[in-house]
Amino acid sequence: MLRFVLLVTALLLISQFASRYLDEDKIVPLSDLERQYTDKGPSKPSRVTSSLPCDRKNNLCDIWYPSDIGQGAPRPAILWANGTANGPVEPEVYDYLLSHIASWGFVVIATRDPRTGYGDTVLDTLSYLHQITNDQNSMFYNRVNFERIGAAGHSQGATGAINAMLKSSGKVRTSVAFQLPQQRWCSPADLCVLTEELQAASTGSIFYVGGTRDFIISPDRQWIGSDLNSLTAYYDATPDRLLKVKGLVKGANHNDILGKPDCDSAEVGGPLTCTRGVQAYLGISTAWFVSQLKDSKPASEFFRTRHGAFFSAASWTEQVSNIR
Repeated sequence: MLRFVLLVTALLLISQFASRYLDEDKIVPLSDLERQYTDKGPSKPSRVTSSLPCDRKNNLCDIWYPSDIGQGAPRPAILWANGTANGPVEPEVYDYLLSHIASWGFVVIATRDPRTGYGDTVLDTLSYLHQITNDQNSMFYNRVNFERIGAAGHSQGATGAINAMLKSSGKVRTSVAFQLPQQRWCSPADLCVLTEELQAASTGSIFYVGGTRDFIISPDRQWIGSDLNSLTAYYDATPDRLLKVKGLVKGANHNDILGKPDCDSAEVGGPLTCTRGVQAYLGISTAWFVSQLKDSKPASEFFRTRHGAFFSAASWTEQVSNIR
């Protein structure tokens, strides 16, 4: 009898999870602003690789940029931080996402470093940008607005993006942390964002982005230990003097951001599965950069606590914000 009850209970739980995931995988309508930034931007994106190393580990850099970069005002830039890999991270790994961001008028630079958690090589790319924008023979000569610098990264790179912002003395204005790992996975401990450094931050803004199926690497709710072992714990530890937002893509797992745009060409396996692809990430993450680095009022209002359209975005859940 007990075995029967346990079996029925297990089947009920499986049914609940299956129903939830099936619901999460449904195609849902997008809000106007989300649809706007999910579509490709007005500029055709291009990519170039540095001819010389760009960081202290002698890695090359890849740069995504709008093809019309020679026109108009200097462009804001985003420093990209890769997730963990066994060797140099080739540009094709995150090309779909970074090309999309570049199409909206941003210069995106990424070292090929596969260990970006400390943020040091991420900041090296900022120095490299300064170098090439001072070179009169470079297409980037005077084409980057260094008052408008952001950082973003995936997995270990999410820690690298935040660390780069915290260590930049205000030069990096915002960071987007895709699938930020809980502190229990960090060895040594300072490979993660350190609690005390996050709590001491005085400038910047952070958008914490996760997925509802990424409950092993980057869970939304605290489930073990007293460290920052969930996105909610990181969000709560971020001081209110910083603008901060958090949200989860429904049905997404740790590697969905590698989609091009679906999961057929993304890294899969074990708990690092790609389940739906990168599409749901594109619009809102781009809107965040537009709000923080281009001072767009509509994009900023999108993230207003409770009133912004982000809180009714059908592909997202667990949204919180201190933007008023």
